[in-house]
Amino acid sequence: MTAVVDAPVEAPAAQTPPAAPFARWHSRAGALAVDVLPGLAVAATTAPWSLAGPRIGWSWWVQTAVAVAALLGVIVNRVLLPSLTGWTLGRALCGIRVVRRGGAAAGLGRLLLRDVAHLLDTAALFVGWLWPLWDRRNRTFADLLMKTEVRVVARPERDMRRLVGKVLIGAVVVAVTAVAVSYLAVYRQGQERDGLRAQIAEQGPRIVEQMLSYGADTMDEDLNHAQALTTEAYRPQLVAQQDIVRKGGATSNEYWAVSSAVLSASMDEAAMLLAMQGQRGTTAEDLKFITATVRVDFDRIGENWRVDNLTVLKAPLMQGAGQ
Repeated sequence: MTAVVDAPVEAPAAQTPPAAPFARWHSRAGALAVDVLPGLAVAATTAPWSLAGPRIGWSWWVQTAVAVAALLGVIVNRVLLPSLTGWTLGRALCGIRVVRRGGAAAGLGRLLLRDVAHLLDTAALFVGWLWPLWDRRNRTFADLLMKTEVRVVARPERDMRRLVGKVLIGAVVVAVTAVAVSYLAVYRQGQERDGLRAQIAEQGPRIVEQMLSYGADTMDEDLNHAQALTTEAYRPQLVAQQDIVRKGGATSNEYWAVSSAVLSASMDEAAMLLAMQGQRGTTAEDLKFITATVRVDFDRIGENWRVDNLTVLKAPLMQGAGQ
């Protein structure tokens, strides 16, 4: 009798699971946009007030804090979260993940250096960002440098579309609010400053002309009116000069501005440079022509400009009518 012995059944060879496919360029671009653009939009819209607004008041601190928080949020989302959870907000939405070659987790340090290395992608006229379109492993310059890859993985169980939608809506609300505040507090103030500069350019010379001019018959009235055109700080100095004029006897003194330039102008203060001409005397025989250059500082009191200081830069030069 011949015994038939069954041949031992060979164990099936272990199969290696297929590697996850490389992420497509549009998925990477979408994830980057979700991760970066909302935070940058908030920072960009709060920056004008933080940089140009007055460094006092709660509004400046709030805008600056929002800008800093937005930038920190981008960094935390791009670097810290993927090292802890494996995801950023945008990558979770698109179902992709940054890994090392071979599929190992990238780690905090590598992710941070990878985002810094993206500067090379930008510096090369954005060619580095387009490199995945023809690279066989869909890598940017930063991926080549840091030996990382972006692969397609299963999305988290959480509804990422709803979460991303809430983040985007929140960013839009903050950005729109920041734009409105910046317009009201920066742009509108700038327009008002320009209007005040034009106002002082027109009114300043007339104010100085009235302050320095008086007639022989109306001297007291004109000098009193001149005092009303000055601030309380400068008025005593003007009164002292007027007392000298009164002691010299009644005469006429007339000034007019032949040219002027606004040196500075703000909401409450302004400074001008004026070239003045005039004439002094009551009769044709004693009439003298005058030229002088002065710097005038103005303060804004209510809706009116007042002379706060007058400095003679070029002493008055008098010439007789017959010369």
